[in-house]
Amino acid sequence: MKQPLELLAPAGDMEKLKTAIHFGANAVYMAGKQYGLRAYSGNFSNNELQEAVAYAHAHGVKVYITLNIFAHNKDFQGLQEYLQTLENAGVDAVIVSDLGVFTFVKQHTNLTIHISTQANTTNKYTAKMYADLGAKRIILARELTVEEIQEIRAYLPENIELECFVHGAMCISYSGRCLLSNYLTGRDSNHGECVQACRWSWQLTNVQGEKVPMYKVQERTKHADELSVTEDDYGTYIFNSKDMNLLAHLDILAQAGVTSFKIEGRMKSPYYTATVVNAYRRAINQLENLPLGARYTPDPTLMAELQKASHRQYTTGFTINNETVKQNYETCVQTQESVFIALVKDVQNDYIVVEMRNRFKVGDVLEILSPTALFGKTLTVQRMETMQGERVTDAKLVQQQLKIYTSLAPQCQVGDMLRK
Repeated sequence: MKQPLELLAPAGDMEKLKTAIHFGANAVYMAGKQYGLRAYSGNFSNNELQEAVAYAHAHGVKVYITLNIFAHNKDFQGLQEYLQTLENAGVDAVIVSDLGVFTFVKQHTNLTIHISTQANTTNKYTAKMYADLGAKRIILARELTVEEIQEIRAYLPENIELECFVHGAMCISYSGRCLLSNYLTGRDSNHGECVQACRWSWQLTNVQGEKVPMYKVQERTKHADELSVTEDDYGTYIFNSKDMNLLAHLDILAQAGVTSFKIEGRMKSPYYTATVVNAYRRAINQLENLPLGARYTPDPTLMAELQKASHRQYTTGFTINNETVKQNYETCVQTQESVFIALVKDVQNDYIVVEMRNRFKVGDVLEILSPTALFGKTLTVQRMETMQGERVTDAKLVQQQLKIYTSLAPQCQVGDMLRK
């Protein structure tokens, strides 16, 4: 591999940014209060952006800012001043989907430009066009196969980087270009306000408006298979995409020329960020440290780890096109096998200070989520106190800080998590 592989993590707010960095992200992507496609994420004020960039750079981590709305004329009001703020903060790149915004950035700044997946780059000629215009990186559309990625890589100059999503929620629409939310609720997904109407429970009706138990669609081909969409009393989830999970295929992507592996989820929890970033960090380390000629087979514990964060059914999407069904027809409810219990806030010789996130008690066995060798180890809560030294047997006050006495305390780090 010519370039080191980059693990790119979502940072919806400062807590998630610090979590991503603690668990091993090489870069984070985030947004200000405008111009990004996650308007309901916490996002960052101008002052917070400066603080976030300084924190990330102090830890050797790059920061990419999303400017990937599809802009209308009014959206350019104030854009020049915002770009100046980003340039002054020292951001490493901006992520752009709109050619007008691209041109505006080029005219008014020296900022590095990455082309957003929203731009739907699905062929080598489009990728080359963006490269010729001055983009440094292309974030490929999710609808590409590995073979197509290889062709794009071969057609581009070597200095042009390729990035692709490897984990997280997928969209039923073409790389996220959707009008469904806008049409149904007035919230424009192309301006970052998506209501995720595709995740709703839908009912099927016939032309008379009567509810029907089954709807059948048959393709107009000689040997067409019949596709049945069933519905129960709660409706059906015909638009509900499965979540992407490419942990087992990172080697194939790297060989195809992808150098940045991106995790979706700026609106997900800090626990989700920690779990997924930790798993992919360890998998990438394993891949990069393979002896010459050795085959990449991810540690099974890492595959199991991804079941512990919130997710829908997993799919390899279009990248490894080995599935016929990429939708989750049963439910849109996300599941996870573990619960985030507490965040480590301080470490002493014989105890750790934690911030409670979910209820736990003396006697509970808690698993440690850490970027260190403590990952996967457990501790039993035997003695617990308030910060004033009062004994506690039941931690039930949300975000209360407590001391947990454990022999593992010296090995823990601030930012580690406990779960069960």
